[in-house]
Amino acid sequence: RFQALSCDLLAISVDSLFSHLAWVRSIREQFGIEIPFPLAEDLSMAIASAYGMVHPSDGDTATVRATFLIDPTGVVRLLTYYPMATGRNVDELLRTLAALQETDASGLSTPAGWQPGEEGVLPPPSTVAEADARAKAGAPAWYYQPRTSGQ
Repeated sequence: RFQALSCDLLAISVDSLFSHLAWVRSIREQFGIEIPFPLAEDLSMAIASAYGMVHPSDGDTATVRATFLIDPTGVVRLLTYYPMATGRNVDELLRTLAALQETDASGLSTPAGWQPGEEGVLPPPSTVAEADARAKAGAPAWYYQPRTSGQ
């Protein structure tokens, strides 16, 4: 599903290559799931530190479970941290990725819970005149004007 949105996945872990191999094999054997993306080891924590995943005074990385959406130009567009005991919401990551791509393509903002194919909204007006014009044009509210992509 990520590939369908032109998104490449990469996992980075401070665990060793051997831990990664055991993890991939266990997931395959226990759940029948193949991991189709690379897992890179970061034993020195250089990558994790560079991306702000490890506090400089904290040597324990057991609870670091971060997800980044990085656009094609290298800009971090989303950063989420999950507690070790809480699983990631992959459907929400996919929805957010699609929303970012819609915003980039159309200039529309996407409301909470937006799903692909639904209306977006024009970004908020930046001047009183623009807010007045939207109100006169019949927008439900000066700050909320739904639009279909391409409209």
